[in-house]
Amino acid sequence: MKSGDTLRRDTLRFLLAAIQREGVDRLQSTLERLNAEGKDEKSRQAYVAEHRPADLDDAAVLDVLQKQAKMRRDSIDAFRKGDRPELAAKEEKELAIIQSYLPAQMSDADLRAIVERVVGETGASGPRDMGKVMPKVLAETRDRADGKKVAGLVAAMLKEKTPS
Repeated sequence: MKSGDTLRRDTLRFLLAAIQREGVDRLQSTLERLNAEGKDEKSRQAYVAEHRPADLDDAAVLDVLQKQAKMRRDSIDAFRKGDRPELAAKEEKELAIIQSYLPAQMSDADLRAIVERVVGETGASGPRDMGKVMPKVLAETRDRADGKKVAGLVAAMLKEKTPS
């Protein structure tokens, strides 16, 4: 990073470390599972060589990026509540860098249209039906909408549908 953008450099280093950590964690959990199954060392090595659990595909890397973005959002909320605007500002800048590597987020209108359609399809009639609606909406909006935002919108729509 010859540009001198240390915040970007550091954020990308954190992301790379998180991605590598995920690969190590997957390898470790695979080895523990194989060990629990009673596999010997040679068969564990053969399985790892064949399946390569530490190699992350694009979806796994995207999951790591989304987790990091969520961590930044949570930190921003905590810093604002703790009256630490300078730390919240730093986290917001890091979040902007992370979001540049994530798929574009859905607009509110598109999200609302999906929620309305799913509510109609499931026949949901009130907040008790949130369990029917949320999985379907999240499946359609995966990677393109924040879960908290989706949950808030679904809850608001189902509350409106509640017969008074």
